[in-house]
Amino acid sequence: KKMENTEEKFIEELKSKHGQIYLIEFEDGKKAYLKKPSRNVLSMAMTKMQSNPLGFAETILNQCFIAGDEEVKTSDEYFLGAAGQLEHLMEVKNAELKKL
Repeated sequence: KKMENTEEKFIEELKSKHGQIYLIEFEDGKKAYLKKPSRNVLSMAMTKMQSNPLGFAETILNQCFIAGDEEVKTSDEYFLGAAGQLEHLMEVKNAELKKL
């Protein structure tokens, strides 16, 4: 119970500092806490995508990582596992274009 409260407190601190946060958790217990990418970070990541397909994930991970296990950014196995989840960070509101 005490452990839970400590983690809850930690998460609340991250939220108050960064707004919405996300957790990527690996099967071995490693974790990466990420903040939502800003438009500038997304823009930077998108420009890297053309020349380096993993550049997008690398930019998002490096710019949005706020806490957790550093191996997630440095180890290929963790990086590739995290890369598959990063697109879920970009919440998009549905919009409709209407010709008037």
